Amino acid sequence: MVILPLALIAVITVVDVLSPVYIHLGPLLVVAPAITASFAGPRLTALVGVLAVAALTVIGVLRDGLTTANHEAQIASLIVVSAMVVAFRALQDRHAQELVQVRSVSDAAQRVLLRPLPTRIGSLRIASVYLAAEAEAQIGGDLYAAARTTSGTRLIIGDVRGKGLTSLGEAALLLGAFRAAAHLQATLPELAAYLDGSVSWDLAAATDGDPPSDEEEDGTGGARADAGESFITAVILDIPDDGSEIQIINCGHPPPLLLHDGRVLTLDARSPAPPLGLGGLIEPQYRPDVFSFTGEDRLLLYTDGVVEARDSARVFYPLTERFQAWSAERPAVLLSHLRRDLLHHAGGRLGDDAAMVAVERVASPKSARQA
Repeated sequence: MVILPLALIAVITVVDVLSPVYIHLGPLLVVAPAITASFAGPRLTALVGVLAVAALTVIGVLRDGLTTANHEAQIASLIVVSAMVVAFRALQDRHAQELVQVRSVSDAAQRVLLRPLPTRIGSLRIASVYLAAEAEAQIGGDLYAAARTTSGTRLIIGDVRGKGLTSLGEAALLLGAFRAAAHLQATLPELAAYLDGSVSWDLAAATDGDPPSDEEEDGTGGARADAGESFITAVILDIPDDGSEIQIINCGHPPPLLLHDGRVLTLDARSPAPPLGLGGLIEPQYRPDVFSFTGEDRLLLYTDGVVEARDSARVFYPLTERFQAWSAERPAVLLSHLRRDLLHHAGGRLGDDAAMVAVERVASPKSARQA
């Protein structure tokens, strides 16, 4: 690639020297460092800039001499422009290094907070996908997790109010509470109450602290004084290893979709609960809804970033139709199709974080041992 700017310097120099006295091509030499900056670092760009200045000096010596005001102005201008190109290239490299560091930290946060779900857990086959709206982030405010109990598997998928990196703290809190208590709480309502208490306690502690400093302001310039208004929507599931039913508590979250006998059913809550973190305001009664879930069914959990994704015509993503279109696929392949189709629908950029978890039954460990 460096041959191109060097060739331009040589061609411009030769043509300028051989041209009539009233034609001056020397100012075009600034193209050489500009082109170099598009593919090389600041050092090579500076070297090409020096060569361009040297070529312009040669042109001045061979034509009118270096003492003319015209050549002095051309040389000074080329030096200034070349120096600016080198400075911009150096700033670009520095920004690229910072971006690599940010992505590295984001990747580490994702591995710690949002651990990949196992492809097999108990009697279930699971797949998950996460798409962060932040350009430099791999994780935002959406979350999911799975935990084994003595008789089945418990799942959670949630969405922290807000988006991006500012919601990581609340997501980490809920994930930690779920992983610690999912296998200890005897019933699903007890687990939901425990998670609500954990989130409420943390948010109350945030509002009881000192007023936020400038560094604690959010991306819109407003201080995070609305910590008391934060909450987390979530769906909590209990899927026994044996049987054909599941229990669901929906805390203000988009309802799961169930593919049954070729039809997509929306598992709307008959007894909806408030989002986690608001239980202290209205004292909810957590009552699980029971739904059928057999070996031929597919269950899809998702966050609102999926169904609220819009295309160029502002049309929402038709998740139900797409889910039914790939109903015969296993969870991993199903989510691969949905991920690619969702990004295509949104033009490659989502306005909010999006997460999906697909689940199907396989032979339970107990059944496998008996067979």
